[in-house]
Amino acid sequence: MASTKEYLEFVLEQLSELEEISSRAMMGEYILYYRGKVFGGIYDDRLLVKPVPAAVKMMPDAELELPYDGAKEMLLVDDVDNREFLCKLVQSMWEELPETKKKK
Repeated sequence: MASTKEYLEFVLEQLSELEEISSRAMMGEYILYYRGKVFGGIYDDRLLVKPVPAAVKMMPDAELELPYDGAKEMLLVDDVDNREFLCKLVQSMWEELPETKKKK
């Protein structure tokens, strides 16, 4: 099932306090970026983030879920209604995220 544009817009609005948040549509889903690094995405209208140590520390009870078949597990963010928490989560993850691979 593809994610809805409305859910993407909701999540982006929740993260609007952060500068340099962007998204890119990919096969009916959305990849999310903060300051040029991928931190997660929206898959089947679920916000999933990379399981970096900062995210695990902030959400110790979060479930690991597959964004799609064959992908690595990601953390499910349950508290998408909490704008302050979401912004803090994404900011805390940035240092631990891998650099975006340059296209050849």
